[in-house]
Amino acid sequence: MTQKEGPGPRNVAIVGPYSSGKTTLLESLLYVSQTITRKGNVDEGSTLGDATPEARDRTMTVELNAATAEYGGICFNFLDCPGSVELQLETDNALMGVDAAIVVCEADPHRVLTLAPLLQFLDSWEIPHLIWINKMDRAAASFQEVLEALKTVSTRPVLPQQYPIREDQNLVGFIDLITEQAYHYHPDAPADAVPIPAELKAQEQAARDEMLEALADFDDHLLEELLEDIEPPQAEIVGDLKQDLGADLIVPVLFGIATADFGTRPLWQALVKEAPAAAVTAEKRGLEETADGGALAQVLKTFYTPQGGKLSLVRVWQGSLADGDSLQGDRMGGLYRLMGQQTTSLSQAKAGDIVAVARLTQAQTGDTLTSQANPSVTLPTAERLEPVYALAIVPEHRSDEVKLTEALNKLKDEDPSLQWEQHGDTHEVILWGQGEVHLKLALDRLRRKYGLPMTTHLPQVPYKETIRKPVQELRGRYKHQTGGHGQFGDVFLEVRPLARGAGFSFDQKIVGGVVPRQYIPSVETGVRESLAQGPLGFPVVDVAVTLTHGSYHAVDSSDQAFKQAARLAMQEGLPQCEPVLLEPVDSVEISVPNSFTANVLRLIGTHRGQILGYEAKTDWRGWDVVTAYLPESEMQTLILELRSLSMGVGTFRWQYDHLDPVPDGLRDRLLAKTHGD
Repeated sequence: MTQKEGPGPRNVAIVGPYSSGKTTLLESLLYVSQTITRKGNVDEGSTLGDATPEARDRTMTVELNAATAEYGGICFNFLDCPGSVELQLETDNALMGVDAAIVVCEADPHRVLTLAPLLQFLDSWEIPHLIWINKMDRAAASFQEVLEALKTVSTRPVLPQQYPIREDQNLVGFIDLITEQAYHYHPDAPADAVPIPAELKAQEQAARDEMLEALADFDDHLLEELLEDIEPPQAEIVGDLKQDLGADLIVPVLFGIATADFGTRPLWQALVKEAPAAAVTAEKRGLEETADGGALAQVLKTFYTPQGGKLSLVRVWQGSLADGDSLQGDRMGGLYRLMGQQTTSLSQAKAGDIVAVARLTQAQTGDTLTSQANPSVTLPTAERLEPVYALAIVPEHRSDEVKLTEALNKLKDEDPSLQWEQHGDTHEVILWGQGEVHLKLALDRLRRKYGLPMTTHLPQVPYKETIRKPVQELRGRYKHQTGGHGQFGDVFLEVRPLARGAGFSFDQKIVGGVVPRQYIPSVETGVRESLAQGPLGFPVVDVAVTLTHGSYHAVDSSDQAFKQAARLAMQEGLPQCEPVLLEPVDSVEISVPNSFTANVLRLIGTHRGQILGYEAKTDWRGWDVVTAYLPESEMQTLILELRSLSMGVGTFRWQYDHLDPVPDGLRDRLLAKTHGD
């Protein structure tokens, strides 16, 4: 059964770069719709969203905020998303569950580039979106300049729906390009209709023609009307806007000043007239109501609250949810509507709703949830971001070590872009994320929510060592007398280097039983243990060891004695093999706008990197991908420098590739520091 559009809910994400004014716009939307009676202020920490201590300390959105409002008889669920590039996955996960997005940006053509990754994501998933240009009171550039800049970062046609009216560079109103009616703004009141200023008629007509021509690319009837100089009816224009926006064919542009509520009402009207309903989005995804009415939902965000425990914010795609239902075998412990940090109990949620479900123990962000035991549908999820920055963490109080694992796993549930590990070589607990701000935020939550203050440092680089020179006849003789029973083991070893990456091999050439067979595994164990720390102080790799000869005592020989003999042979012999210090080298793919490619090439050079090449990034207009090898020691602050030189949009992927000898000068400094410690 095909789903039909009705007056049901519409789910809208508010997205955009850091400090563009997203939370302020949400506050304005709620105030204008009379959902709240008093507007909050971000700087004062009084907004409905961003109510956590972490958000208020930083005066920025650090996690998803949900709010519901009604306008024009339609219920809207808003998701206010973080703007920091380091919290991108939070935004991506939210976008997978909405019907449309408002992209908020500043009226500055030089900062438009920061929208590129976001617009790319929206277009790759065909998520309808419009752009709302905020802070028009601070605009130094013309409206047309901002539009032209937006066109360079959008793969879809960018078309204005309004044209600004200014007096002495102050924004005082706008012209609606659909109705060709001008309006003047008023504080705390709807705008008044006024005649179009004579000096703007030419610009208004040019902007309107641009809008209509863009729409005509997808409507042959409209194209015929324009060619014949027939004025298209307003209803036809609105219908085209609605259809083309819903299909992610166009990107309408509106503007305003969120702090003054200028432009908020026209934005509301555009959402009512043009934004797709929840049922339309479900149909577009190929989801149709099942005959049994079974529920289908997806987790967009996971919260751990001090009072209610685990909350899963879910989009209901099909069917309905009632308090007490089970999803994936987990019985719901409550159903709630979220308004920032406030919760309202619900008895039921219908298809299209975004609600919070309590105590779904197993559910994780991105999971598809059904009332069926064997779900037939798995909803798509946002790509998991690979970590690019790490800190080693140590509890300030040793007694907290036992609580750390549980707390870190909860943080990871709330924010899947966090990862952690106990490093096998350095034995450090490493917290991985998307940047310095991201990890500081996680550490702040560890301290505040879980009472676990941490000290931090950059992770140790897992250096290794190998040998250059083979050596034969390395002898290890262990003889120890204790009372009436002694210990005796005697071995001769041959050690030689292997090719890089070959690892370790052990062999034996014993003839005549000079070393009994049962003791040979102990010899290998002793060799392996000795490789844990070589002459330079690091694990030894890429060596082959062969047991060639030895002797034993019928009474005093034992597994322990032969293990100790092997250790002695290696400890005394490895320094003769010309040990070499090795460092891990990573393969890196750096993505940046091509205007920054030259800077990236220089950056790689300053980090002892080897450039392998660069080429245009597939499906990313105006972007390059630079491939290189970089020593792991040079990667630790790479993301900070890369974002600094690329307006925050540059990023990279990496994976371990190989080991290389450390340059002599750096080796000497490292060894001096290591041995000094």
